[in-house]
Amino acid sequence: MNPIILFLFFSLFITTLSLQTEPATNNAQIIVMGLVYCDVCTTNSFSRHSYFLPGAEVQIDCNFRAYVPKTKEQVSFSVNRTTDKHGVYMVEIPSVDGIECAEADIASTCQASLVGSSSASCNIPGYSSTTDEMAIKSRHPNLCIYSLAAMNFRPSKRNARLCGK
Repeated sequence: MNPIILFLFFSLFITTLSLQTEPATNNAQIIVMGLVYCDVCTTNSFSRHSYFLPGAEVQIDCNFRAYVPKTKEQVSFSVNRTTDKHGVYMVEIPSVDGIECAEADIASTCQASLVGSSSASCNIPGYSSTTDEMAIKSRHPNLCIYSLAAMNFRPSKRNARLCGK
C-alpha cells in the first residue's frame, strides 16, 4: 500500500479520535410545576364546576441547595410563568453542575404566587400562594420534579343556582 495513502488514513483516524468529546456528565434537570384553576363554587377546592385556568400568570421563587462530596451547589431564581391551556405552569432548569438527583441530598424551597388571571369572570385570588411541594421520583435518575400545590382564582360572586347554598 502506498505510504502516503497509509499516512493520510492514519492521520484521519487519529484526528477522528481526538475530535470525540468526553461523555456528558449526568447533571440534574430540575422541573418545578403546579396548576391554577377557577373555583367556581368558592370552596377553595376543585369541584365538578371548577375548571383549569389557561393564561394565568404565576411568580415562582426557588432556592435549591445540594450537598455532594467536595461541592456545595446553590441555585436561586425568581421567574414569572403563564399557565398553558391545561392550567399548568412549569419552569425547567436544564442542568445543574455537581447535582445528581439520585445521589445528592437536595434541600429546596419553592413558592409560587398568583400574579394575575386571564379571565375577567374568575379573577379574585383564592389560594394565592403555595409553599407545599411534593418531590416526584422519576424513572430517570437525574430528573427532579417538584410539584407545588394548586392555586385558584374565583368569581366575585358565588353562583348559588349552580353551586347550591
